[in-house]
Amino acid sequence: MLDDESKAALYRYLSAAGLGWYFVMWILVSVGAIAARRRYRHRPINHHSFIPSSDAPGVSILRPLKGLDPNLYTNLESTFRQEYPNFEILFSVDDARDQALPVVRELLRVYPNVKAQIVIGSEEVGVNPKVNNLVRSYRMAAHDILWVLDSNVFVDPGTLARAVEILTAPKTPKRRRIAVVHHVPFVDFSGSYWGSRVETAFLNTTHAKMYVAINTMALESCVVGKSNLYRRSDVDRVDGTLKPVDPMDVDPARKFGFPSFARFLAEDNMIASALWHELDVRHDLSTDVAHNVVGNMTLADYFWRRVRWIRVRKYMVLSATIMEPFTESIVFATLASLSVNYLFGIPKVLFVLTHFVLWFMLDLDVYASLSGKHKPISIDHYFVAAWLIRELLCLPIFFYAIFGSTVVWRGRSYRILRNGEAALAM
Repeated sequence: MLDDESKAALYRYLSAAGLGWYFVMWILVSVGAIAARRRYRHRPINHHSFIPSSDAPGVSILRPLKGLDPNLYTNLESTFRQEYPNFEILFSVDDARDQALPVVRELLRVYPNVKAQIVIGSEEVGVNPKVNNLVRSYRMAAHDILWVLDSNVFVDPGTLARAVEILTAPKTPKRRRIAVVHHVPFVDFSGSYWGSRVETAFLNTTHAKMYVAINTMALESCVVGKSNLYRRSDVDRVDGTLKPVDPMDVDPARKFGFPSFARFLAEDNMIASALWHELDVRHDLSTDVAHNVVGNMTLADYFWRRVRWIRVRKYMVLSATIMEPFTESIVFATLASLSVNYLFGIPKVLFVLTHFVLWFMLDLDVYASLSGKHKPISIDHYFVAAWLIRELLCLPIFFYAIFGSTVVWRGRSYRILRNGEAALAM
């Protein structure tokens, strides 16, 4: 048993640790907020110009399609309208009867001068349906630089030019070669369902500030697959083992390249991580965003979507996933309130209320930065309520997700394996 003096010393130590972690988290999110202001608040409207056009490296844009996503025509049209002199578009669909095909064919008619084609039929190379859908387009692509762009995303006209400029920037002694250029997701339009509103609040605030902060500090790979630009010649040299490439390794059992990532559900994150660790290259964010359109999503849809990716991430980056609750403001603010109450006598409720007001203001600043100065954000009571719901649901979702290994994606059940791979659930 501890005596009173030992207990007091222990409480002081724990209080100092709780308050220290609180300041660490504020420093981290402040890095994200400041970086978002610098990168996105005054992002250029004009794009980099490749003159003469022969200087422009060729780019193959791969767009996987599955059904009628919200805003599909505008999303796909934004690809045709890229102000870049040397690109092609490959639309990948699994089924010749897919509902997205009439939309694509109409765009091919409207933009006859853009080099684009439809690739029908998937190839079963693993459990990931997106990779299976894209394999044929990946192999058919005329150019080494690939831009994989989800169907529920639209982009500004100068996005491709600015991304290519970053990807092809010369390597310097103090800067490793950039192998992936990606774009932070930003929701412009969402459905009126509460799940849609919560997803919007999550992506435009909490997710955005952490995503930008982690990529600004660049201590580890952190990439989502809404909009990624990379070289096929790089991807063909990695296999997702995250072990540095050994030129002397001629093991015939190892499979390299894009098809080898079909064993993961989060192929986007794994490709980026493989490039980072296996080739010792780095990633960079563009000054553009991936304009995301969220359709009608119920709260249950939102719940299961978050459960799915927490369970996937658990087997890919276990330590970071275990730490996730402590990065939620509801947790570290509560710990800090106990700390300041013990150390300084500050009322816990007053501290928590002040914290959440400042936290919300920071989130609004990040939201405004991603929106850009040319499109002011609109905050109403629905957004405030959705933001609060996101904060309150984070822990219940996490603890439900962390103790399971089965997920449902596009109507199919998968079991996540300990090495981060996936298998169809029986």
